Amino acid sequence: MGTDFRAALRDARRPIVMEVKRRDAAGADLFGGRSVARIVATYERAQAPCLSVVTGRWFGGTPDLLREVRSLTDRPLLQKDFITGRRDLDRAVALGAQAVLLTARLLARSTLDALVAAAVRRGLTPFVEVATRAEIRAVPRPDECVVAVNNADIGDRERGGGDLRRGLDLVDEVVATGTRCAVSASGIDGPASAARLLRAGYQGLLIGAGLLRAGDDLPGWLAAFEQHRALP
Repeated sequence: MGTDFRAALRDARRPIVMEVKRRDAAGADLFGGRSVARIVATYERAQAPCLSVVTGRWFGGTPDLLREVRSLTDRPLLQKDFITGRRDLDRAVALGAQAVLLTARLLARSTLDALVAAAVRRGLTPFVEVATRAEIRAVPRPDECVVAVNNADIGDRERGGGDLRRGLDLVDEVVATGTRCAVSASGIDGPASAARLLRAGYQGLLIGAGLLRAGDDLPGWLAAFEQHRALP
């Protein structure tokens, strides 16, 4: 369970962080009657290198959800919540996470610097979420972080869907930071879009609602993704 999150994603044949999230931004159920165990087993069969677990209340999450997922898999886990202090990092470690979401928009530069350093000291991968060029330039120690462009807008609690143009516009700047794992996250609306983002230069993707809505047809979703990924 101590596998490095960043290395697992970077080295994966299919570098998709598959997300466990109870509700979408509009409050709609994403589990569709499935248990957490069934969803995790589906992701493991799909060879997910890492899982993301949304513990934030906006999306129906709780710390117990992360604890349950940890009991079901040895995959590296990302805790997605609003991490604002060192106590949050300690709780993430106690719950079994290997990575934590740090949202640049919500943190002062000095706080982001301190939390990245504190996360690294605890053996956690900082998963730093950015949405603008200024936020990208402000990421501290990018070689030790996952730097992830959020295609959705947290200003409206991601209710407006995603704009993949943001990810495509910012990929070169993210890669130029020196991060060894540039990720496109949220609002990825289908296999073709997912493959396009990887071809543009991202080294990984984080997909939640799209995979959960695929349900039992997740293998078909992934097969289509691989077909698009093989295109020149």
